[in-house]
Amino acid sequence: MKAVGVVAEYNPFHNGHARHLSETKCSLSSDTPVVCVMSGSWVQRGECALTDKWTRVSMALRGGADLVLELPLPWAISSAEWFARGAVATLKATGVVGMLSFGSESGRSGDLCRIAEALDSPEYQKALRAELDKGISFAEARQCAVARMVGKEAALLEGPNDSLGVEYIRAAGKDLAVTVVPRQGTGHDSLTPGREFASATYLRELTRQGREAELSGWMAKEDAALLKNTGIARMEHIERAVLARLRQMDEVDFAALPDSGAAEGLPARLCRAAEQAGSLEEFYALAKTKRYAHSRIRRLALWAFLGLTEADRPDRPAYLRVLGFNSRGQEVLREMKTAAALPILTKPAHSKALSYEAQKLFALECRGTDLFDLCFDTPKPKGVDFTTGPVIL
Repeated sequence: MKAVGVVAEYNPFHNGHARHLSETKCSLSSDTPVVCVMSGSWVQRGECALTDKWTRVSMALRGGADLVLELPLPWAISSAEWFARGAVATLKATGVVGMLSFGSESGRSGDLCRIAEALDSPEYQKALRAELDKGISFAEARQCAVARMVGKEAALLEGPNDSLGVEYIRAAGKDLAVTVVPRQGTGHDSLTPGREFASATYLRELTRQGREAELSGWMAKEDAALLKNTGIARMEHIERAVLARLRQMDEVDFAALPDSGAAEGLPARLCRAAEQAGSLEEFYALAKTKRYAHSRIRRLALWAFLGLTEADRPDRPAYLRVLGFNSRGQEVLREMKTAAALPILTKPAHSKALSYEAQKLFALECRGTDLFDLCFDTPKPKGVDFTTGPVIL
């Protein structure tokens, strides 16, 4: 049995995600199972997920996923390159995934593959350094450097899905085939919904404004009702706790964070921002420059709050944690028992049998969820991550 892999946050799961899974299945054999790797409590934009991971897994299973694995915390809140590395490494380690499917603004898989090849070439690093020396942002420098090698196709890097897709292709290498599903409807962060599709950003805004009744046009009614009845996480609830952590840090502490920009003087700038900021948005604004993107600053603040450093992110995941499955997913799990390259964690208590390094990684996950559970109107007790088993549909 060869499954197709999908990487997602499902924050929340909506019609666009359902279409992606449906189109992926239509392009393959009807009995091809879908294995998703999903971020847990915290997401790549540097904030808490809209709601808990198990609620989002339930949505994904009803929407077309067969098995959902967790992307461990150190990769879930990393840059696109590291996010993709961790997710694809997880899919490879299952031993049953032979293809990777992702959404794309352009749908031009050939051009995306050429860009990926350019990024892995020796010429790219030299070109990138030359562009960065101009003082422009990393994203702009990367695109300009790639343009030297592939020409106008480098403009595809401006699309968030295309840009992340390139990183998936790089991480997949020759081990996984790649299939691309053209994205339809509104843009990645658009706050203007279309008739059938709306961005996850827009749906999060509706939910956090208490307008859950309006969600049903862009997501399954059952999922919209589930969001209405479950707790909604908000960064506002932990804002002062994050600021308190940031004010306690010095340049050495900030330099220990991943992508800290230590060689470029960013830690000193973060210290000054932490001293002055009275809100997280003010901290982001004070620390951000043309070179340091807003998303990078948000992730650095989150790493600091969670008490994580560069040393806490290994080269690759150390286990496969199962968050949920259906009957087809259960068949995939049976095959994984003999095919997987990493231990499979179906019950949190089984983490005690993992290696020391794997136990450390799982402990970080549990700590991350304990802090995430402070983001709700009524904080949840500590230990939810260790006592909650997979969702079974």
